Amino acid sequence: MKATGVVRRIDDLGRIVIPKEIRKTLRIREGDPLEIFTDKEGEIILKKYSPIGELSEFASQYAETLAKTTGHIACISDKDTIIAVSGAPKKEYLEKSVSTEIERLMEDKVTWTARTQDEKHLPVLLTDSDDKKYTSQVIWPIVAEGDTIGTVMLLSTEPNKKMNDVEMKVAQSAAGFLGKQMEE
Repeated sequence: MKATGVVRRIDDLGRIVIPKEIRKTLRIREGDPLEIFTDKEGEIILKKYSPIGELSEFASQYAETLAKTTGHIACISDKDTIIAVSGAPKKEYLEKSVSTEIERLMEDKVTWTARTQDEKHLPVLLTDSDDKKYTSQVIWPIVAEGDTIGTVMLLSTEPNKKMNDVEMKVAQSAAGFLGKQMEE
């Protein structure tokens, strides 16, 4: 554990303020759920809660099925990071932060499609500097109980490989299915 040097007092309602700099660094936004843990030494640990993260093993299997079915890279993310990937090296995507453009899509609950190499593509990862990395992509938000909790992404880096209505329907179905799993 890393000390920050910041000390805060608990108010009369038992609340403590997480400093803005820490919230920004950890990408914690107003309304984000936090999980609370304690350890044997009496320390309290706050961890960003990812509802879809509870399905990470299932999401991994689902991503594998999507990749085999479509022949594209399949990624499933929560609101912050890629939690499952298939069809590409895991170390390249897994547990990497999604781009601010993907976060914005989730906030707005909109889908994104770039069917061909000639269309505008979004960076998927926060570290992606080249929007030409992908030749086609479909990004569909996963919505559970009215809130976006992640995305299903089908991506291609191969020239002349296009996305069509089938990939859009597959991403839509996968996102709908994962959203329903979270509601149960």
